[in-house]
Amino acid sequence: MSFKTDIEIARDAHKLPILTIGEKLNIPASELIPYGHDKAKVSADFIQAQQDKPDGKLILVTAINPTPAGEGKTTTTVGLGDGLNLIGKETGKTAMVCIREASLGPCFGMKGGAAGGGYAQIVPMEEMNLHFTGDFHAITSAHNLLAAMIDNHIYWGNELNIDSRRVVWKRVMDMNDRALRQITTSLGGTTNGYPRESSFDITVASEVMAILCLANDLQDLEERLGNIIVAYRRDLSPIYCKDIKAQQAMTVLLKDAMQPNLVQSLEHTPAFVHGGPFANIAHGCNSVIATKTALKLADYVVTEAGFGADLGAEKFLNIKCRKAGLVPSVVVLVATVRAMKMNGGLSKEELDTENTQAVQDGCANLARHIQNLKQFGVPVVVAINHFYTDTQAEIQTIQDYVATQGCEAILSKHWELGGQGARELALKVADLAEQDNHADFKLLYKNELPLLDKIKTIASKIYHAKDVSIDDKLIKQLATWTEQGYGELPVCMAKTPYSFSADPALRGAPDGHILPIRELRLSAGAGFIVVICGDVMTMPGLPRKPAAESIKLNELNQIEGLF
Repeated sequence: MSFKTDIEIARDAHKLPILTIGEKLNIPASELIPYGHDKAKVSADFIQAQQDKPDGKLILVTAINPTPAGEGKTTTTVGLGDGLNLIGKETGKTAMVCIREASLGPCFGMKGGAAGGGYAQIVPMEEMNLHFTGDFHAITSAHNLLAAMIDNHIYWGNELNIDSRRVVWKRVMDMNDRALRQITTSLGGTTNGYPRESSFDITVASEVMAILCLANDLQDLEERLGNIIVAYRRDLSPIYCKDIKAQQAMTVLLKDAMQPNLVQSLEHTPAFVHGGPFANIAHGCNSVIATKTALKLADYVVTEAGFGADLGAEKFLNIKCRKAGLVPSVVVLVATVRAMKMNGGLSKEELDTENTQAVQDGCANLARHIQNLKQFGVPVVVAINHFYTDTQAEIQTIQDYVATQGCEAILSKHWELGGQGARELALKVADLAEQDNHADFKLLYKNELPLLDKIKTIASKIYHAKDVSIDDKLIKQLATWTEQGYGELPVCMAKTPYSFSADPALRGAPDGHILPIRELRLSAGAGFIVVICGDVMTMPGLPRKPAAESIKLNELNQIEGLF
């Protein structure tokens, strides 16, 4: 069977002028800052003026653990938004989508873009997956400005008595480059500064990215930037970004990046695409300012959290909702027949052949996510993202299994049919959203729970680990941070997305394992503790055959190979 590629579908799209998309949300043209004809930023003044309006219903889309078979979380998010707008023609309700921006690292590496797929896409697809409106470049520049100012301070006399062995602020770039995981800076003589070991993270792991996505406005942004801990003295007392006097200049660089980007789906559903922290190494959600603004502008706001529900949804609920005061009305858990087969033990080459037993065996992973999400007190519905190789017997196997978990699984064909293909899913989601009771929502742990107990709570209740393995030195570090006033912060787990354990090869629903804690980082400006587990890296590497090898311009100067 032959299908158009995502990029071919996006290229054929009939896009409305971005000012017309703004009109759908009652955003005056004067409050939009266009970036070409098909994307724009929303002014800070307009956002501030919406604060007293009532909120719409927030719908979270998450997924099972990712597999090479594909799950289609962003595709489902966009398709559901289109489906809600389709049924809204009858009910008078409106919907919009809130998703993250794409990082260049995975686009040119292995994962691909982040605009959805098939006939459930955000456009302009090429720009969104590449430079877009320059937000990531601004974040990279602001982050590295601070790094440069730290080294400059040390060079010109080190008035703050920074221990150069204890500079914890790294540099970042928005590309996968394993060669930068460990570096030595300032070589080449006295005019280049004092040599020291350092490293790079990918931009999406930057605390500046996390801060931008959690800040409410420019003033909040500047205050959070000032609270970043960049280094320590010999007596281990912390040195902050505000001590370096970098936060104001960083805010200047981030002024435009702070404003949400307005674009559209193939069916002209308005979408905010803003921010992009990874969920395996950061908190994995689009910006608070985009989500809160969208809730003032639409009856339903469909957003997503990165990777599987054990990472993205857990952080969305325990970090973003905790800090922003958000409460989702429904959680949509995306699964595919193909992913169930892989979790059931089949290889990628065996997925096109019907095998209901493998589907049944793989559903243990799906059930684990359902039960995990139910702990938060929010209704859950499973979306079966349809592939043309799926058989009715395999689909029914998932639906029957999900019914035993007290949920409903709905087949959705949005990839092939757009909003019409997601109509049944949209009707179910809208029905649940209108029934929701916010009083049932509960976080997994309270602020006052000790930091180590927060880590163990996530390990046991979400990952189903028997215990955690953590060095005494790291336990002492948690105690020090608690003494310094950071004990009530939430924890942000950095872990492989492919398994409930720290072993990416261990699929399904493992339990009784030990979760190894390798490193801790205090993100005082963002307001959470990063807990790095197992072998997960905050600077990814390129695969043996990176996608970049196939990305090119054709004879018409059109982009080929981007997906």
